[in-house]
Amino acid sequence: MPDSSRARAWWEIAIVLGLSVGASAVYSLVSIVARVTDTTPLAEQSARLNTSQSEREWLDFSYQFLGIFFGLFVVALVVFLLWQGGRSGFARIGLDFRAGGSDAWRGILLFLAIGVPGILLYAVGRAAGLTVAVEASPLETYWWTIPVLILAALRAGLVEEVIVVGYLFTRLRERGWTDWMIILGTSLLRGIYHLYQGVGPFFGNVAMGILFGWCYRRWGRVMPLVVAHTLLDVASFVGYPLAASLWPDLFTAPK
Repeated sequence: MPDSSRARAWWEIAIVLGLSVGASAVYSLVSIVARVTDTTPLAEQSARLNTSQSEREWLDFSYQFLGIFFGLFVVALVVFLLWQGGRSGFARIGLDFRAGGSDAWRGILLFLAIGVPGILLYAVGRAAGLTVAVEASPLETYWWTIPVLILAALRAGLVEEVIVVGYLFTRLRERGWTDWMIILGTSLLRGIYHLYQGVGPFFGNVAMGILFGWCYRRWGRVMPLVVAHTLLDVASFVGYPLAASLWPDLFTAPK
């Protein structure tokens, strides 16, 4: 490959990451530095997700929906960039419905395999003071709150798995990286952009990345990973108010 083409390929990767999870990783690093240098212990800090954007209901809905809608354009960009001749970007990474039943069952099994250990790791991290309280959704709800939270979970699943796994596997293989180099590198990236939640979620997401990377290497399809990730976030976002009411010391930071 000519030097100009090689440089262009690396610039493409840098731009995609800068528009998505790479930017999140940088902000997350800044956030964890701010947290550990704060006088407030990590256990008494919180990270709030899916927060209200306005006190006016229609405006809150508009901001939430538009944030999800435009957040998916980076996924569309990646699929477009992966389009190759007569083979679509969807087909190259297995982001389609050709193996619908198989993808669904694999995704559900991954969800079950990750969900319970993830909750235990979070609980241990909170008890050890290494993890902030992750407040995953607002406690006050409108009629549209749950549908929007489900869409937010789907966006997270698509953005992370399509870019971190499907796109980076494809492009880094083309650059000569081995599969295990890619799995370890992308898993570290996944852990870094979750560092804003504390040390525990960093290691949990690295482990999740290794498992997801291994599964993609074996199956060659990103769809089961999207299913599993979406289910994990739906359970977190929609189930948060119930969990916070049952175990307030675990899921909410001290006021």
